[in-house]
Amino acid sequence: MKLTAAAKPEQTSKFRNFLGLLWRQRYLQLMVWPGIIWMFIFNYIPMAGIQIAFRDFRITRGIWAGDFIGFRHFIDFFTDDRFYQILTNTVGISMVNLIFGFPLPIIFALLLNELSGSKFKRIVQTLSYLPHFLSWVIFGGLILTWLSTHGLLNNVLVNIGLITDADRSALLGNPNTIWLWVWFTNSWKTLGFSAIIYLAAISSVEQEMYEAATIDGATRFQKVRYITLPSITGTISILLILTIANLLSTNFDQLMIMGNVLNRSRSLVLDVHVYEIGLTLGRFSYATAVGLARSVTAALLLVTANFASKKILGRGLY
Repeated sequence: MKLTAAAKPEQTSKFRNFLGLLWRQRYLQLMVWPGIIWMFIFNYIPMAGIQIAFRDFRITRGIWAGDFIGFRHFIDFFTDDRFYQILTNTVGISMVNLIFGFPLPIIFALLLNELSGSKFKRIVQTLSYLPHFLSWVIFGGLILTWLSTHGLLNNVLVNIGLITDADRSALLGNPNTIWLWVWFTNSWKTLGFSAIIYLAAISSVEQEMYEAATIDGATRFQKVRYITLPSITGTISILLILTIANLLSTNFDQLMIMGNVLNRSRSLVLDVHVYEIGLTLGRFSYATAVGLARSVTAALLLVTANFASKKILGRGLY
């Protein structure tokens, strides 16, 4: 009883200190709480709808009225004739973007940081940012026009003599090269904006380290290798972990626009499949089950990537 009585004043004191801290930070709290409330309303409350993945859901009957059918929708997905094709395309495109696309913003940021002319540097940065501010509807429409049979790229190839006029072809109609175009256009669109994070990390590196390296006779490449890259390793590792966690999440807008009947065998990915089955055919429970399976897999990938990062680099996301 004495221990309990002694503990109560201590708990009361901690609670008062907590309230005092909230009051002192009241203006900061006013900026934080709208975001928390928004996230709770639009991210956490809708999680109640996850249970329709285990029900025979009918939109006219409500999310709680369907009969409980267990894992039937998950079994339908894993036994679908196109399951391995969809999984291969999704993971394949994500791996191409990871292996060949992830390093590009890092390299671009390092090159921009080495530019000495501030005016030229600003021009390059501005031009590299521009595609990010175009929606995929607009940017993808330009790509479709440029890669069409009588588009810009075919005209250039004809004019320089690499192909004849009879050899023109719809470049997005070849399923064997669609992954290349998906990677190229996605990297082009996101390169400049993705580099902002790395440029911010580079700007926080202490200049005294570069000055000391200059006195010791280090070249610019050596400064990048031994100072800049080690200093932004934490940023790189965190973004790499998040990228690995999203291996099953391809760019839906991009694949919807660039995919067609000719390249469908290599462009049909999980996001497009969920859209077609869930909204086009009205199988909402099936689409929810696929989305839930993908989310669970993403969580496992996140934990695994974070564990590997902490073992290899000594740092992780958490």
